[in-house]
Amino acid sequence: MAGQVDFWFDFASSYSYLSALRIEPLAQARGVQVNWRPFLLGPVFTAMGWNDSPFNIYPAKGRYMWRDLERLCHYYALPLKRPSRFPRSGLRPARIICAHPRAPWLADFARAVFTAGFAEDRDIGAREVVASLLRDLGLDAEAVIAAGESTAAKEQLRRQTDEAVALDIFGAPTFMVDGEMFWGNDRLEHALAWAAGESKC
Repeated sequence: MAGQVDFWFDFASSYSYLSALRIEPLAQARGVQVNWRPFLLGPVFTAMGWNDSPFNIYPAKGRYMWRDLERLCHYYALPLKRPSRFPRSGLRPARIICAHPRAPWLADFARAVFTAGFAEDRDIGAREVVASLLRDLGLDAEAVIAAGESTAAKEQLRRQTDEAVALDIFGAPTFMVDGEMFWGNDRLEHALAWAAGESKC
């Protein structure tokens, strides 16, 4: 591998959806390893004095984001169905990833969760929805969910959220490469180029 990128994301994040569905083939083309790092934006926003997504707090910003997402999904040929509730809780799937950080199905599961939330308008926090996604991947849904509900998984997600705050991460998606921060879906390619040693200054 040429390098690594830590992909910090929240399952409730609209722009993280775009990056989650694009990152793996782009990284593989450059020989870059992707480390999927879920965290919770809620505590980050609370530290900024917000009690909701800024896209809800500032309606003009929210209207722009949804139209921008429509354009970008069309550009990337990705499906989009605007969620009937936003943001939705991604706590359960985030804990599942924290419980299985090296599972070979991790990236497939993350993409399935994002697709369920932003292309199918499904409640990604609901146990039955998550179980269905896991079964579709050929996994033992009850065992995987149980591991995600363990104290260890809950503590790991808290630690990762604390780490994100310590890294001064203020939104998602964020890509960290050797201490360099790249924020936003539009910085994905630059982050991968940096990890591959193609664009360092």
